Amino acid sequence: MSEQPIDTAERSPAEVVVDRAGLWDAESLSDVAAATFPLACPPDLTATDIAAFIADALSGDRFGDYLTDPHRTVLKAVTDTDIVGYAMLVAGEPADPDVASAVRGRPALELDKMYVLPGHHGGEVSGALMRAAVDAARHAGCAGLWLGVNQENVRAQRFYAKHGFEIVGTRTFTVGTRLCRDYVMQKTI
Repeated sequence: MSEQPIDTAERSPAEVVVDRAGLWDAESLSDVAAATFPLACPPDLTATDIAAFIADALSGDRFGDYLTDPHRTVLKAVTDTDIVGYAMLVAGEPADPDVASAVRGRPALELDKMYVLPGHHGGEVSGALMRAAVDAARHAGCAGLWLGVNQENVRAQRFYAKHGFEIVGTRTFTVGTRLCRDYVMQKTI
């Protein structure tokens, strides 16, 4: 009788599998990021600024950097064989002094990015990613999770509030040449 490997990936009823991404996933993650990041931007942000941010922060090469950074964990959500969403967690103290003063409890992980392809909005993917992010924070012994969300992205704010996040401060965030305003939200775990 042969032993079956233990499957440590989280499974949901909708057959969403959330697991840690590997270097081989960099290009697919970049494709998801390029398709989803514009949806989270303020409506008056220019296509040029969005494209500059994608090229600088969301390219396949940048995901390669993220995936090899010991302070980052990238989780991927897969349905069938396709990556349909991802979340990126960052360990360490917030670099922004406004964020550092707003975030309560230490250590706290940053939920730096969390995006899901449009065809999977409103389904199980976002919830599965959030549960995996919270589990990762608990496993790391963190007091909570924090994130920045654009002040005009009401849909995302509602999602985070539904999952126990509350607004604790503000910060600025540069996209291309434009300075955007974010709420800092935190969840205690």
